[in-house]
Amino acid sequence: MRTLVTGATGVVGTEVVDRLRADPGCPGSLTRVARRASDAAVTTWNIGSEPPPPDLSGHWDVIVHTAASTRWTMSRAEAEAANVDPLRAVLALADRDTHVVQVSTAYVGGVRAQEDLRGPEFEGYRNGYEWSKAACESVAREEHGGPLTIVRPPLIVGRRDDGRIARFSGPYTIIHALVSGLAAVVVGDPDGYAEISPVDDVAEAVASAVLASPPAPAAPRVEVIAGGVGSLRLSSMIEIACRTLNEFRAQHGAAPVEQPPFVPTNTWNRFFLPLADQYLSPFQHRAVQLLAMFQSYTSMSSPFEPTRTVHDPGAVLETAVRHWAARKPRLALARPNPWTLLAV
Repeated sequence: MRTLVTGATGVVGTEVVDRLRADPGCPGSLTRVARRASDAAVTTWNIGSEPPPPDLSGHWDVIVHTAASTRWTMSRAEAEAANVDPLRAVLALADRDTHVVQVSTAYVGGVRAQEDLRGPEFEGYRNGYEWSKAACESVAREEHGGPLTIVRPPLIVGRRDDGRIARFSGPYTIIHALVSGLAAVVVGDPDGYAEISPVDDVAEAVASAVLASPPAPAAPRVEVIAGGVGSLRLSSMIEIACRTLNEFRAQHGAAPVEQPPFVPTNTWNRFFLPLADQYLSPFQHRAVQLLAMFQSYTSMSSPFEPTRTVHDPGAVLETAVRHWAARKPRLALARPNPWTLLAV
């Protein structure tokens, strides 16, 4: 079996490669592709911006497409260039017998509140990233004539057993903000659902798709990875993160960080945000804008309906925070800098 993995040095791609290599049931060759590769064993390809290297020609039994830009600040044109165009380039390598396993996001589904939306540019999605992943699913269904599996994970954190992850991104921004003092408040519904998944659960779903019999070409398989009704609530997410950080800080003689209060989204947007725009420093203002992007992802009114359930997400988050703190001790032990207002 000849298998190609794109984005092989990214958060999901790294874990997928490790999982497939560890499985004795994964026969044949495994080719890794990345846009930037320091390992000579990884093929360098700026997907969508240049032709594929010659060694990627020929029939592929499976193509696992994990490569993506996950920036929430992309315009529609940027998102199309970053995610939709690369998918089309990857599909050009596939034939009707190639099983394409495409990593999407759970947030193409679910419930979106009106205040989550960013105008007609993104057709009812929260941002350019989300819109582009929905567009990619449509492109794959319409343009790939062979078997297709779509894997939809939520926010991704480190491995369940040790918290290891290839890159700290996404929800780790919240952890950094809590310990730095930039998260003076948490905007959202404390009872809202906050879906997370350890990266190894995502890799397991992808590897299972690779090793299983492909679905019928006319009936793509969709895997949704989520906690469902057992997922964390926003209040639990913040409490666990602060408690775990403070355990680490106590072990190293640092004072605890305070858990910030919750502010409803409407109250924040109507009353506090205009003041923040006027009186916060430029750095604090950028932090507010960044954290605001998480509002609708960490206080959903309804959880996802999983096909693969994330069990005990609270323990997953604890392990992820401990690993982050151990790898980033200077940040984890820093003295929080409270918000200050600029003189006017």
